[in-house]
Amino acid sequence: MRIHHLNCGSLRKIPALGEEPTAGAVNRELAAVCHCLLIETDSDGLILVDTGLGTADLQHPDRSLGADWVAYAQPALDPEESALSQVVRLGYSPQDVRHVVLTHLHRDHTGGLPDFPHTRVHVHPAEYQAVTDPMAAHHRHSLDRFMPAHRAHAPLLTPAPVEGHTEWFGFPGVARPQGPACELLLVPLPGHSAGHSGVAVRDGDGRWLLHAGDAYMYHGEIDHTPPLSHPVLEPVQQGAETDAAARVVARDLLRGLLRDHVDEVTVFSAHDPWEFARLAALAGQG
Repeated sequence: MRIHHLNCGSLRKIPALGEEPTAGAVNRELAAVCHCLLIETDSDGLILVDTGLGTADLQHPDRSLGADWVAYAQPALDPEESALSQVVRLGYSPQDVRHVVLTHLHRDHTGGLPDFPHTRVHVHPAEYQAVTDPMAAHHRHSLDRFMPAHRAHAPLLTPAPVEGHTEWFGFPGVARPQGPACELLLVPLPGHSAGHSGVAVRDGDGRWLLHAGDAYMYHGEIDHTPPLSHPVLEPVQQGAETDAAARVVARDLLRGLLRDHVDEVTVFSAHDPWEFARLAALAGQG
């Protein structure tokens, strides 16, 4: 198994706040990213974790993503950054992507779904319920952020089952997507969305990677004491979240995970460019 770190959509530039964790990136601004994973497996083809911005988003951003979001996020709209383009550059076809696993159903995470219409799309059951059940809490909020352009092709949205009292490093309610044979889990990190979760995958060396989605947006929130949020990203978080208190609880659980299991788990978020640069370099991609 091989894991690739992909930036599937550069967004507006954000300034560094101090000693950042990437050599050469100290005290200069970097473009926020849409950090996705592409997992090569022997038995399950390719697995994509989040999809970033898709080709239709890049061609018709105002129509696909919403003009207000585009004006604030300032996406670079580089067609070479789409997951589809990056999969092809690695020598694969779109049909080789058999599974997509999503942290949540917001536009900067689901844009690539129409590029892989055949693919089964796995989400935590709480996120599935929020967008499909009109009686669910936060249904309208959730459905409004799952863009019509990203679901017009009727994606094969599939709730991953929660197996009894399954826990992962003390996190309860963990779900396991059906189909992939590799160790892949959806770890509840609610607050940013009703069913927001991290995606945990065990790499070939036995270490866990946890894609924490938008549970936090800047590394200072989990590795600084006290937590340090980014002034550009914090308003984005506050404008999107469904439950601020739940998100703080999830953030603090991630802080404890890093404190107690730093030798076993690597945690990263969806938009922090310094985390992305560091992990891409460690993977030999930077």
